Amino acid sequence: MTGLAEKTPGAVSRAVFRICPTTGLKVNSQADALIKAHAVVATVSLLVGGIAAIGVLLTRWQAVHLLPAEWFYRILTIHGMSMLIFFIIFFEMAVLYFASAVLLNSRVATPKLGWAAFGLMVLGAVMTEVEMWRGKADVLFTSYVPLRASPAYYLGIILFAVGALVTVCIFFGTLVVARREKTYRGSVPLVTFGAMTAAIIAVITLGHGAAIYIPTFLWSIGVIGNVDPEMYRMVWWALGHSSQQINVAAMVSIWYLLGALTVGAVVLNEKISRTAFVLYILFISMASAHHLLVDPGFGPAWKVWNTSYAMYLAVLASMVHGFTVPAGMEVGQRLRGFGKGLFEWLRKAPWGDPGFSSLVFSVVVFGFVGGITGVTFGTEQINIIAHNTLRIPGHFHATVVSGTAMAFMGLTYYVIPLIFRKQVAFWPLAKIQPYLFAIGMLVFSMAMTFAGTFGVPRRHWDISFTDAPFDVQFSPAVALLIGVMALGGLLAAAGGGIYILVTVWSVFFGKPLVAGAVTGVPQGISSPPRYLPETVKTIEDENRSAWGMAPGTMVLVFVFLAAFVTYYFVNWKLLAALWRIH
Repeated sequence: MTGLAEKTPGAVSRAVFRICPTTGLKVNSQADALIKAHAVVATVSLLVGGIAAIGVLLTRWQAVHLLPAEWFYRILTIHGMSMLIFFIIFFEMAVLYFASAVLLNSRVATPKLGWAAFGLMVLGAVMTEVEMWRGKADVLFTSYVPLRASPAYYLGIILFAVGALVTVCIFFGTLVVARREKTYRGSVPLVTFGAMTAAIIAVITLGHGAAIYIPTFLWSIGVIGNVDPEMYRMVWWALGHSSQQINVAAMVSIWYLLGALTVGAVVLNEKISRTAFVLYILFISMASAHHLLVDPGFGPAWKVWNTSYAMYLAVLASMVHGFTVPAGMEVGQRLRGFGKGLFEWLRKAPWGDPGFSSLVFSVVVFGFVGGITGVTFGTEQINIIAHNTLRIPGHFHATVVSGTAMAFMGLTYYVIPLIFRKQVAFWPLAKIQPYLFAIGMLVFSMAMTFAGTFGVPRRHWDISFTDAPFDVQFSPAVALLIGVMALGGLLAAAGGGIYILVTVWSVFFGKPLVAGAVTGVPQGISSPPRYLPETVKTIEDENRSAWGMAPGTMVLVFVFLAAFVTYYFVNWKLLAALWRIH
């Protein structure tokens, strides 16, 4: 790595850069440090949330039923906040610095403000965690009023959100700096465009968070007499669900990045991919409405519009990315000489590269399980038989965990050598980690989803309803499904534990990255993907249609559509059976 100094216009300040020998990018020292700081705190948040997850899992598993009710709801709150808010958003802030300053060879617009925002996020997260562990905020992730947590809990979330919002503004400022200082040519890269999509959604999301958490905080200290529960639910879900839409945009951006790094994936049509990102901005937040479909205060027109016609445009965007990402990988592999038959490109892909395997598992589980169930449960009529059953957490564990977290894990295996400049520790473990985590989460999500089909409740501490004044009898299959769910969850926890071990050890105790290193370095770095001249000419001469360029992906798309149609209409059959319609 070599250091250099560069003057900004007006010679007001000097920004120090290093040159990445792998990518040739100029990495600003402040961006470098901010990425590291956010990534480290994200990993700590993942550890805290993972510990809580094991407690939740072993309590849901009726054969073990580890914790009493009070502690179950406490750690369920901790698990939700630590994973869905702190881990995910800290990592996404690191992605924003990478997608702006690093990919555009730019300095950070205001590094001092960036560190202040980071400190605010850490302070808010610590305040919130302390209140949850003290038992002062046993209100679950949703914190529905009139449940009341301590004022410090709400204040911590507000401080965290303000810090994140400032970081998003710095991201936009860095884009302006890069444009003015002409650190790149042409349009911003697609990965940066996707990150910009995530940032725009973040502004909308955090704005709604402020709109609901500030009055709730004032209510908690007695300044406001009450907060309307229905209004709270509507505005809160524009934060709670829309924050996961930030994840979707960031995740898809990482898909494109990992595809290029691992197999030299190409973007088939930039305009189409960028248009799909724009559809996210316009329509994806409407999916929040599916949490409100059983609420009596909203009319059928509002419900149908939000969960049908408008939301389908966001679904269209996901389907576009669901095709272009694997198709780009296929074309990239064919350009490298793996072009025999339908699936040689997939058989001879670098499956030993944890970045690549994480990418594939993220795309497949997110699409086949998370995407199909999400669209199905978001249908107004079907929602009534899925709402507040285990089918809902089964869905979002397939999206946020198997999709987003899996993509973040894959990116980490490239961040460690490229940003931290360390070899990946425990390389044999790192190579199998994505398989353990993905298989475990796939089993966990599907078993949970099917258990929910039998009506198992989503949030109840004891599904056997011991000592209840009423008797609830579930199908004998439920006990088996819960057991399978637990085993899948434990396997995923092992994979998550390996990820944390590998990441922490690599960053703090790992060997420095040296030229020519192979062990502990992903294949995309040790042996970057290169196209063969003769294959480029062959593909250029072939039919430019999707079938001609990526026939294997087209087959997989039809398999996906068949699975989608089957699951969708099975749910209509279940609904008809519930209503006894023949």
